[in-house]
Amino acid sequence: MDNRFSFSLVLASALAAGVVSGVFYAFSTGVMRALGALPPNQGIAAMQSVNVAVINPWFLGAFMGAAGLSVASGIHAVTHWKDAGSGWLLAGALVYLIGSFVWTVAFHIPRNDALAGLDPDAPASAAAWRDYLGVWTAGNHVRTLASLASSAFFVLALTSGRRG
Repeated sequence: MDNRFSFSLVLASALAAGVVSGVFYAFSTGVMRALGALPPNQGIAAMQSVNVAVINPWFLGAFMGAAGLSVASGIHAVTHWKDAGSGWLLAGALVYLIGSFVWTVAFHIPRNDALAGLDPDAPASAAAWRDYLGVWTAGNHVRTLASLASSAFFVLALTSGRRG
């Protein structure tokens, strides 16, 4: 990564994927545990509120920005395939795009939409909430690890070919 543009692109990709991983990690290790400890109607209402509040420029900027940077990094990897670190760069891009972005769209958003339609005080909602908690959190572990792995792959791309 001798080119300043290449270095900057990959560094930004690594940082963005790392930030997103941190957000997902916080949900897996704290937020969902806290919501799960609440009575079901309160947990449902709180998660419904979180799912609305998270649609903001700060989160979407990081999440979508990391996706955009991953696309750019993937294209850069393919068009500069002979450069040191291109394999790591492509791996970082694909892991973020599939394991974080696509996974969120295909797995989490439909579950969040279903949760939005629940009446927190309806008796049947408690069972749906327990299912949601387990499945959603397990799926969140996937995107946490994917984002973290992506960040690590981007760092490996940055350091490939460098001798200290």
